[in-house]
Amino acid sequence: MTSSVPPFPPVPGPDPRIDLHAHSTASDGTLSPAELVRAAARAGLDVVAITDHDTTAGWAPAATALPPGLTLLRGAELSCRWYGTQPSIALHLLAYLFDPESPELVGELARIRLAREIRAERIVESLRADGIDVDWSDIQARAAGGTVGRPHIAQALIRAGLVGSTSEAFEPRWLGWRYRAPKEDLDVFHAIRLVREAGGVPVFAHPRASRRGPVVPDALIAEMAAAGLFGLEADHEDHSPDERAQVRRLAAELGLVVTGSSDFHGEHKTVRLGAFTTSVSAYERIVAEASGVPLISVAG
Repeated sequence: MTSSVPPFPPVPGPDPRIDLHAHSTASDGTLSPAELVRAAARAGLDVVAITDHDTTAGWAPAATALPPGLTLLRGAELSCRWYGTQPSIALHLLAYLFDPESPELVGELARIRLAREIRAERIVESLRADGIDVDWSDIQARAAGGTVGRPHIAQALIRAGLVGSTSEAFEPRWLGWRYRAPKEDLDVFHAIRLVREAGGVPVFAHPRASRRGPVVPDALIAEMAAAGLFGLEADHEDHSPDERAQVRRLAAELGLVVTGSSDFHGEHKTVRLGAFTTSVSAYERIVAEASGVPLISVAG
């Protein structure tokens, strides 16, 4: 692992735009990694983070296609769970600038990707058992080499004319409950440790998004901070104004950085790249904290 991150490129412009959460076809986005970075440049971003679910497969193609003037921050969104309550609560951890060859982390991410694929196939089997015409091979092919997840099944339901949007596909009568299946996740404290050991910086993604389901208590976030959590994502489309304010207050109490980002997945969702952004000061603190891999940029 690199002992320290080289001096990072300055963020240009009087009002730099930094989006630290975006997905490509390496997981469940609709744009390839190359298309994602080109779209980020067209959207006027100065920095974009590629944070596909439980994989670094998009890092190399994104870096190869990086347009001049755009800085790429490499990361991933880890599927985690808090087992301190029943039922357990799922949560996502954004891991930035970690060493992609850290053996234990690599092994855990591979395990999680396999579990995600197995769950998706089981969901498709359940749908077909109820006479719903979705095809597993077609869904796999359209995933473009990424791990198949529920968003890919949602797209199949849209193509079949059964739902009108991704949001509708995740309603309780579809993937939100009736056709939901359990999957394995990383214990969140284990995940924080692995990210830190790999030189990465962990940030809790959309921690107060109550519209997604149960959220963890403040006391748990305080424990996560003590274990090495570095920041909280406050500005996110799934946070109400009150929830954003709650996250900011908690971050201030715990001494954590506050981030904002689009959580961009592509054209099948309404949120656009740069819809929410991160301050330069928070970005600089994250980069200074990392020791896994450096930022990548191409001179303009």
